Amino acid sequence: MRSFILLCTSTLFALTTAHAELIINGQKVVTASTEFQSPAQTQNFQACLSQLRGQALASGVSGNTYDRYTQNLSPDYSVLEKLNYQPEFSTPIWDYLSGLVDDERVQVGLQKLQQHKDVLNRVASAYGVPAETVVAVWGVESNFGQIAGSYPLLQALGTLSCEGRRQGFFRGEFFTTLRLLQRGDVREDQLKGSWAGAFGHTQFMPSTYDELAVDFDGDGRRDLVSSVPDALASTANFLSKRGWQTGQPWGFEVKVPAGTYLGGEGRRNKKSLASWVNRGVLRADGSPLIQGNLTESSQAGLMMPAGENGPLFLVFKNFDAIYSYNAAESYALAIAHLSDRLQGKGSFSTAWPTDDAGTSRAERREIQQYLLNKGYDIGNVDGLIGDKTRQAIRQEQMKLGLSPTGRAGQVVLKAFRTENAKFILK
Repeated sequence: MRSFILLCTSTLFALTTAHAELIINGQKVVTASTEFQSPAQTQNFQACLSQLRGQALASGVSGNTYDRYTQNLSPDYSVLEKLNYQPEFSTPIWDYLSGLVDDERVQVGLQKLQQHKDVLNRVASAYGVPAETVVAVWGVESNFGQIAGSYPLLQALGTLSCEGRRQGFFRGEFFTTLRLLQRGDVREDQLKGSWAGAFGHTQFMPSTYDELAVDFDGDGRRDLVSSVPDALASTANFLSKRGWQTGQPWGFEVKVPAGTYLGGEGRRNKKSLASWVNRGVLRADGSPLIQGNLTESSQAGLMMPAGENGPLFLVFKNFDAIYSYNAAESYALAIAHLSDRLQGKGSFSTAWPTDDAGTSRAERREIQQYLLNKGYDIGNVDGLIGDKTRQAIRQEQMKLGLSPTGRAGQVVLKAFRTENAKFILK
């Protein structure tokens, strides 16, 4: 569970009754809510924290630590709205991937591979995870440390420990965060991240941080916020501990003979490559399945993220290791595909089954700039499609006689480009 919020270093805060807004070059970027709570709400929240004190102490948090970080803590009820929305599950796969794996992210990823080559070589040697996979996680999770989240973790996790569903889970993360502070792994000013508690370069949840973070730069602290070596090594350690098999692929795109029955197939329903070969399955480029370190007994499941008419993939245990980072197949596929692109491989051979393909971040910024030029108040031109942008797209779609979907897809992009061309000709 991660929330991608734009971080900026030079900003002016404008407080409203509902949100803090970053004012950047005259544009508004909504960040974490600072909604003013009623005295009763604050009192109820503090009463809940008082009741949790015993559980926190039983988990290893000292009384001094608990009191220090909770006595002036206020709730942020905006995080409750996020509980039921995750783009990994609610966004069409072609939209999700087009924004996460675009040429822009590939180019920056290649630069990061070169910039941190020595560290990544040591990481690969220590944990057996390829540099491209580690960098792909970094890119998808925080755009290489540029978008790590702006929610104060103690406030967010404290609120989720007292309100909404899954309180037991969030209490565990809340207590773990306090223990990280207590041990000196992190400072309070570093504890900003997603609404759900993930933070740092590769967005570890506090419990994952506690379990698997490593001190790779040798400074005596496991710092995944300020230390790139610690973050990259900890990411590789995570994948290694979750079953990464050195020298094996995550998977690859395949083509299946027409008319093949695919009912019941899926990532978890793994079969030997020999059985897939017997069914006539080939790699997407027509080459045989069994290559390199793979054998007839290697186990793979057929994943169909957009159904039988979209790209099909045989995936191995390494895909499952990536999946465990954030349990969504679309998320794992984004990292797997980005890692392939960083190795010089191309895009998928089979087109997604849609007549309105997704757009890259550059194309989304183009859409946003068009809307700003039309006078819509959509916030910053950042390539992140929020509610205001979707509402503005719907209004423009209706004006242009298009179905008001609110999607920032290729159909809208082409329509806006056509309108711009008409304006230039005038």
